[in-house]
Amino acid sequence: MIGTIAKSMRERSAAGLLLLSLAACSTAAQAASYTMYRDAGCGCCLEWAEHASTGLDTQVTAEDADMAMVKDLHGVPGNLRSCHTMIVEGYVIEGHVPAEAIRKLLREKPDNVIGLAVPGMPVGSPGMEYQDMKQPYQVIAFGRKGQSVFASYY
Repeated sequence: MIGTIAKSMRERSAAGLLLLSLAACSTAAQAASYTMYRDAGCGCCLEWAEHASTGLDTQVTAEDADMAMVKDLHGVPGNLRSCHTMIVEGYVIEGHVPAEAIRKLLREKPDNVIGLAVPGMPVGSPGMEYQDMKQPYQVIAFGRKGQSVFASYY
């Protein structure tokens, strides 16, 4: 009797592990989904979203959100805030962060990083293009251990 119960438990455990493995594989094959919060009247946000969403899947745009509350809830420091906030794979993307920096973040998954931010609205950053003008800017990683430069653009 005990041998039969043990065999049944092993079979169930093996089936459970197989199902978990299949679920993990199918999730890995899917593109990352994201939610973007923005002010409905902001045009640069839509331009940035088009740039940043390459390779991402489900878009949910919340245009009537209290942006200060969204930023507070997701831990965006006051000195790094910009006009829109995106959540992708649990990371916070604040402002006009280039898609390549987002892909690097999702690929490397650095410890102690909550998100990336481009403070303000630098001319020449994605969504803020104007003629051939470019302002140098930095992408800042932020998290439990503070802030650091993640990437620089000139």
